[in-house]
Amino acid sequence: VLHSEVFGYPISIFFIIVNEFCERFSYYGMRAVLVLYFKYFLRWDDDLAISIYHTFVAFCYLTPILGAIIADSWLGKFNTIIYLSIVYAIGQVAMAVSAIHDITDSDRDGSPDNLTFHIVLSMVGLLLIALGTGGIKPCVAAFGGDQFGEHQDKQRRTFFSVFYLCINGGSLLSTIITPILRAQNCGIYSKSKCYSLAFGVPAALMAVSLVVFIMGSGMYYKTKPEGNIMLKVSKCIGFAIKNRYRHKSKQYPKREHWMDWAEEKYDKLLIAQIKIALRVLVLYIPLPMFWTLFDQKGSRWTLQATTMDGNFVRSIVIQPDQMQTINPILILTLVPVMDSLVFPLIKKCGLNFTPLKKMTVGMIVAALAFVCAAVIQLQIDKTLPVFPSASQSQLKFLNMGNTPITVQFQENQLNLTGASEEYFTFESDQITVSIGNPSVSRDVSLTKEQRQTLLIPSAINDDWQLVRDLHKILGSQSCEYSKDFGFGGSYTFFIPSTLTLGPNCHESITESVDIKPNSVHMALQIPQYFLITAGEVMFSVTGLEFSYSQAPSNMKSVLQAGWLLTNSFGNFIVLIVAEIAKLPKQWTEYILFASLLVAVSIIFSIMASFYTYIDPTAIEAEFKKKLHDDEDDKKEELQKSEFKMEKRDSVSSDNGDKKHVQTSM
Repeated sequence: VLHSEVFGYPISIFFIIVNEFCERFSYYGMRAVLVLYFKYFLRWDDDLAISIYHTFVAFCYLTPILGAIIADSWLGKFNTIIYLSIVYAIGQVAMAVSAIHDITDSDRDGSPDNLTFHIVLSMVGLLLIALGTGGIKPCVAAFGGDQFGEHQDKQRRTFFSVFYLCINGGSLLSTIITPILRAQNCGIYSKSKCYSLAFGVPAALMAVSLVVFIMGSGMYYKTKPEGNIMLKVSKCIGFAIKNRYRHKSKQYPKREHWMDWAEEKYDKLLIAQIKIALRVLVLYIPLPMFWTLFDQKGSRWTLQATTMDGNFVRSIVIQPDQMQTINPILILTLVPVMDSLVFPLIKKCGLNFTPLKKMTVGMIVAALAFVCAAVIQLQIDKTLPVFPSASQSQLKFLNMGNTPITVQFQENQLNLTGASEEYFTFESDQITVSIGNPSVSRDVSLTKEQRQTLLIPSAINDDWQLVRDLHKILGSQSCEYSKDFGFGGSYTFFIPSTLTLGPNCHESITESVDIKPNSVHMALQIPQYFLITAGEVMFSVTGLEFSYSQAPSNMKSVLQAGWLLTNSFGNFIVLIVAEIAKLPKQWTEYILFASLLVAVSIIFSIMASFYTYIDPTAIEAEFKKKLHDDEDDKKEELQKSEFKMEKRDSVSSDNGDKKHVQTSM
C-alpha cells in the first residue's frame, strides 16, 4: 500500500532525504577533525593518531555487512535504521563529552589531566559510531527505494540522484563548519581549542536525523525481512568447497567449475548467478590499494596541512582540516564534466575506454597525487626545524643588555644584539663560551635531546642562566604588545626588569623566533586533491557502475558488500605498510604508497585484459529458458516411460489371462 504523494513523489522520501543529509553531516563533520583531536587533545604522536583513525574508518566499512544481514534476516530496514541510529547518536554524544577538557582539568591549565578517561570514552564513542554509521549505510538508500511503486521508475531515479547530492552536500558543509568550530576557544574554567563543540554539533545533527526519520514513521512503506542473499551465497559457496573436498579422490569425475559441486543441494540458477558474481569479485582483489591512498587525505594530508601556511587572501584563514572540503567540491564538479565532456571526447577519438581501463587510469592518477604530496613534503621539510637527536643538544644565545656583545664558542663567533637567529647543535654535553673583550669564559653544561637558551646579562660577570622556557609575570599591571603569529611558529619574548609601563612599553620587549612560521602555502595541496578526486571519479564511480552492470539481478547487494570490504581492507593496509616500512622521512612514505599503487594497477590491468564483458540479464534469461526446456524434455521422457510401462502392464495382463484359461482347461 503506497501513501500520499506530492508532485508524484511519496511524502515519506522527504523525511529520508533530510535524515540522510543530517547523518552525513554528522559523520563527515566528526571525521574531519578526528585526527587533530587525537594529536592535540589526546596528545598522541602522528603514527598512533593515524593508526586509530584508519582502524575506525576500516570498521565503518566492515559493519555495513552486519547491518544488511540484521535488516534482511531479522529486524527489517525500518527497525534497523531506528535502533542503530540510537546507537550512533549515543556514540556521537560520547565523543563530544570526551572532548570537554574541564571534566579532568583540575589545575585549570586548559588541558585534561586524566587522559585515560578521555581516551576510554572516545574509543567507546568511535566503536558505537562505526556500528551505527556502517549498520544503517546499506539500509537507508534501499529503504528509500522501497517507497516507490512500479509506475514510479523516473521518480525513483531522481530520488537516488538527490540522495547522492545530499551525501556530498552534508560532507561539504560539515568539513567547512566543524574545523571552524574546532578553532574556537571555549571552556568553563580555562580556554582551549573547542573540540567538544566540533563533536557536539555533529551529535546534535545525528539526533535531528533520528527525530526526523521517526516523524515519518506513519507514512513509510515497510517491507518484511525476506532473508539475506549474502548469507545464502556464503552457505552455497561453503557447501561447494566442502563437497569438493569430500570428493577429492580420482574415483569421482571432475566437474566443469568448482561451484558445480553445490548442485546436490542448491538450485542451478543460483549457482550460475554466483559464478557470474565471482568473476567480478576476483577483480576486486587488487582494489584495496586505491583506498589505502585515498583515505589518507583525512589523516596524513591533514597533518601535512598543519605544517603549512593557511593565510589566504586578505583576512581569510583556512584551517588544516578544512582542506578536505576540496574533495566534495571537486566531486560535484568533475562527475558531470567527465560524463558529458571528457569520456565522450575520448570515445570520439576512437579509443575504447572501457570501465576497467578507466579504473586502471584512476589508480595511476591517484598514485600521481601522492607523488605531488611527496614533492610538497620535500619543500616543507626544508622549512621545518631540526630538533636535537638523543645524542645532541641545541643552544640559542640571548643578549639581555642594550649593547652588542661578541660571543665565541668552539669555532664560531657571533656579534649578538638580542637573540641569535637560530639554534646551534652540539654533539658534546659541555662547551666553553667566551663573551666580551676582555673575554669572560665559562663552561656550560647542556642537556641531551633538548633545546635551551643561554641568558647573558648586561653585566657579563653576573650569573649566566641556562633555561628551557622563559616566563615573566608583570603583576596586576599590563603592557599591550601586538604580534601576528604565523602557523607553526614558536616565539620567546624577553621582558626586561627595567620595563616602564606606558603607551610605548612594547618597544622594550625583545622577540626571539624559536621556530619560524610555516612558509609553504596550503594552496599547494590543491593539485594533489584534484588528482585524488579525478582518480576517485574514474575509479570509484566507474567501478560501482561496472559492478552493477556485470552483476546478476539478485547479486547486486553481494557486490556492494564486496566493494565496501575493499575500502575496509585498504584502511588496514595503511596500518600494515606504515608499521613494516618505518621510514624516517614522510616524503619517502608517500613515494612508497604511490609505487605500490602503480604496481597494483599493472596487475589489475593484466587481470582486466582477460575479462570478457557480459550481459547478466540475457545470460539469466537464456539459463532460465534452458532450465525450462530441460524440464519439458524430462516431462516428455517421463510421459513416454509411463506410456511404455502401461503398455507392458497391458501385455502382461493378457498373457496372464491366457495362462489362466489353459490351466483351467
